[in-house]
Amino acid sequence: MIAVISLIAIALYFVNLESLLAYRRDDIGLGEYWRLFTGNLLHTNNWHLVMNLAGLWVIMLLHQQYYRSVSFTFIFVALCWLQGIGLYLFYPGLLGYVGLSGMLHGLFTYGALKDISVGMRSGYLLLIGVIVKVGYEQWFGASEQVTEMIGARVATEAHLIGVITGIIVFTCVKLYQTFSNKAHKKAE
Repeated sequence: MIAVISLIAIALYFVNLESLLAYRRDDIGLGEYWRLFTGNLLHTNNWHLVMNLAGLWVIMLLHQQYYRSVSFTFIFVALCWLQGIGLYLFYPGLLGYVGLSGMLHGLFTYGALKDISVGMRSGYLLLIGVIVKVGYEQWFGASEQVTEMIGARVATEAHLIGVITGIIVFTCVKLYQTFSNKAHKKAE
């Protein structure tokens, strides 16, 4: 599935459908709700695309034991939708956004919480690390080097929404698994 997502992101970059698919607040307000999701799949330039796809592959390698294609697809789709919805609801001043970085922060957070839930102490370090990073960005902003590389302002608010949505998706999956297991045991 990760290869499919990568190929879609690459194809969208070269086809250049930004005018139709980018997160644009005004267009979303006019009913183009798909932009809440598809904005995550677009990128400003080659560096932006390469950095986001590299991040996706690293996160997948770090936490691949937790994902099967169906569960990863659900988590990816949920994080993308929640990312767009979160930006729309809580950041009315953000008029445009493209990139996977917010979703990546959510996926990383989800993986760190999954590590913690299975008893891996390193999950705490990963979770604290992403929270400190995002907190730093909220206070001081993103690095100027990254801003120059991607040719756009780094939407640090997307990183914050990503961490929050990662927690939400993890909690929902955990609750579903708990209730599903209880229902299964009752049926036996």
